[in-house]
Amino acid sequence: MTRLNLFAPEVRENPYPFYAALRRESPVCQVDPNGMWVVTRYDDIVAAFKNTQVFSSAGLRVASEPPYLRRDNPLSRSLLLADPPRHGQLRSLINRAFTAATVASLEPQMRSTAAQLVDQLVQRRAADFLSDLALRAQVSVLARLIGFDSALERHFKRWTTDLVSVGAVSPEDHARLDEVRRTIDEMEQYMLGLLASRRRKMENDLVSELLRSRTDDDGTTDQDLVALLFLLLVAGLETAIALMTQMVLILAQRPTWMDRLRAEPALIPRFIDEVLRFEPPVHATMRLTLAETELGGTRLPAHAVVALLIGSGLRDETKFQEADRFNPERRDQANLAFGHGAHFCLGVFLAKTQARVMLEELLRRCHRVALGADRLEWNVFLNTRCPMALPIEVVPASSPATRESPVVQGIW
Repeated sequence: MTRLNLFAPEVRENPYPFYAALRRESPVCQVDPNGMWVVTRYDDIVAAFKNTQVFSSAGLRVASEPPYLRRDNPLSRSLLLADPPRHGQLRSLINRAFTAATVASLEPQMRSTAAQLVDQLVQRRAADFLSDLALRAQVSVLARLIGFDSALERHFKRWTTDLVSVGAVSPEDHARLDEVRRTIDEMEQYMLGLLASRRRKMENDLVSELLRSRTDDDGTTDQDLVALLFLLLVAGLETAIALMTQMVLILAQRPTWMDRLRAEPALIPRFIDEVLRFEPPVHATMRLTLAETELGGTRLPAHAVVALLIGSGLRDETKFQEADRFNPERRDQANLAFGHGAHFCLGVFLAKTQARVMLEELLRRCHRVALGADRLEWNVFLNTRCPMALPIEVVPASSPATRESPVVQGIW
């Protein structure tokens, strides 16, 4: 039997029929690239998330810091690649600084930025939603949240792209490896300088809160804080951009939902939750088995690289009725889109708030959103699945009444 290649163009374009076949026939099996193992059923994915003693995050540090990189990568020291108890220590530090109240305080800026970007879209009638709206909106809020110099915003996408591609760079591609090393040097130097600056003068930003939150006995170092800032930038940018892009793609494919959401704004949170289920921004997350184990009736060897296919688990027909149908009114809302258990993503409230604000501003100003291309090109990162670009065309709202923001009763 030929092994499925997760990077094959037809799989990237529409992986869900392939995932369904795996769930039926080989729910835990080996695939390409490199013969990694995949877990495709919802309950098995949850079981792996819970079993941190066997399914290790820390064991995968080599993927973000391969020997041929020839330097350390602060992202490999972040809580993303940490197991308990170290994960809990790092998580506690960021939890004290990054709260729901912090995100709520950013909403006015989010709305102002989204309104400006959508106004520009309406004037032009066409744009690449990913680069012209989603990227610019999230870069703006992350710069304000974390405390980065706004002049660096144009570098953020390059920084994140270089970091997430480390494991995919060939050891023979010396030019690309040099680019990645320069990016890590540039980021690390900037963030160490930012910490020093905030020690001299605290500001109203996350870097200052991280410094205030440290205690004498928590064992954290400046390198730990730099690792957290690397993670916040990479995860905060990639996840929110993918969520907003998939949201607008779904609106373009299902245009009547724009009318429905304008008429029933209370459905907006559930609409976004269904986007997260139907097209999760984090499509897979990686683990390394520390010992031989059994999962889903299959024996996994020790030191096996395992991809928990969240995108498959969220289409599991044993967990969700009509799993392949986009239905914001569904009652089975169990969601793995932001992880599970100890590794549940701390940026969930930020990403959902940004998506909600962008959606509300689109509903105010646009009657319809349509695709501006016959076919989309998809990225080739294992962890995320998102179009490389999303060209759209819009029909402006026809009545001044539609420019009033929908009032949402409650948030998430």
